Amino acid sequence: MSSKNIRSRILTTLACTGLLATSACSAPGSNSDTPDTASSTAAVTTSCGSDPITVKGYFETGFPLPKQLTDEFTKQFPNVTWDIREDQFAVITQNAPRVLADDPPDLMRLPQVSELVKDGLLKNLDGYAQAYGWDKWPASQLEQMRVNSSGQRGDGPLYAQGLNFSMTGVFYNKKLAAQIGLTQPPATLADLDAALQKAKDAGITPINQFNGGATGGLAFPLQNLMATYGDAQSINDWTFQTPGATIDTPGNLQATQHLEKWIKAGYFASDINSQDYATMMSRFIGGKSLFMFNGDWESGNLDKQMAGNAGFFLMPPQAPGGKQAAMSAPLTYGIGTKAAHADCAAFFLNWVATNQTARDIDVTVGGSHPMGPSDAYMPTVKQDTVTAATLAAGATIGKDNGAMEFIANATGAIYAKSWTPQLQKLAAGQQTPAGLLKSVQKDYEAQVKG
Repeated sequence: MSSKNIRSRILTTLACTGLLATSACSAPGSNSDTPDTASSTAAVTTSCGSDPITVKGYFETGFPLPKQLTDEFTKQFPNVTWDIREDQFAVITQNAPRVLADDPPDLMRLPQVSELVKDGLLKNLDGYAQAYGWDKWPASQLEQMRVNSSGQRGDGPLYAQGLNFSMTGVFYNKKLAAQIGLTQPPATLADLDAALQKAKDAGITPINQFNGGATGGLAFPLQNLMATYGDAQSINDWTFQTPGATIDTPGNLQATQHLEKWIKAGYFASDINSQDYATMMSRFIGGKSLFMFNGDWESGNLDKQMAGNAGFFLMPPQAPGGKQAAMSAPLTYGIGTKAAHADCAAFFLNWVATNQTARDIDVTVGGSHPMGPSDAYMPTVKQDTVTAATLAAGATIGKDNGAMEFIANATGAIYAKSWTPQLQKLAAGQQTPAGLLKSVQKDYEAQVKG
């Protein structure tokens, strides 16, 4: 299936369902360099049974949604307990092949699926999709987690599932915004630039953004700027590994130059290259910055921690009324080929998408539209909340056909080995926008070939 057809189907699905309206050699220990195909036809069990079992999970640290879902699952199915290990996303990215080969969890947060499928480390979920009816869901929900025999994402067997559909944009502190006369979200990129300067002039840190250690958090504002200067399709072609795709485009160069302009203007906190995700969240919740580029997975948290004082908007276009785009993808989880309790892990994924209490948690804690059938139950969301704002923003993304896969997910290594060091160099004044894009593209081509 071509990327053009994928985008067309996503637009149709979002419009019809209100989705978002509301991420050569075998790996060590692998016996094969070909994807797991047997599981697509093998019999599957659609339950966790009644005997006591412990399901192993490898999840991303700092996010409450998976833990709250697994806690609720154990309440409903007391014979199932969870043994959960957590790491930062970049660490999971580096560890994924080794963990899945040597000590496979039953359920794992996935950074990217193409290489893991190629190395035979992820279970083919087509059998579960047929048994549970996932293949009847809107196709766009699962396309990013399909991999064909050529290694290209977008069609082919299903190798992962999602806890929900996430989306990124800009959170802002309403009290600080009022201090600089910002009474409504910026309508254009120029309006956003003006707000950043006013905040700096007023002694307010314009943006707190994580970019320290193994996490290149500047990828969030960069991809938002790419959405303003370019189009979602070219980003999706690149992340889906469409032959000939490149990140080094004129529009992306303008976006990276704009990010550099923000850096040189002092709009980011001075310690950006040592700031981790937890610090960014703590500072924003504590009123230490006007803006934060982040995802709707924090909506429920901010509704609790900053009740009535946090807002959200999509990255504004260059011209008033222009189309908008956003990083938007399922919160992706997979089952290891050698997982001990694969059937129970799949049962859990289906429960997350179909159980009413689980869907309540998805929205109130995760802040995002749950996966599942188009006519599935949706909880009521209070107006004037961050969650309401993020779900409403998703309607705009659906209307504008602006859903983009995360640039961090283009290959299994691109985030840790390319985006992160290059963005840290850019923040430190040691890399140019043109040099950054050329370096990332060179790494990408080598990783895709490899």
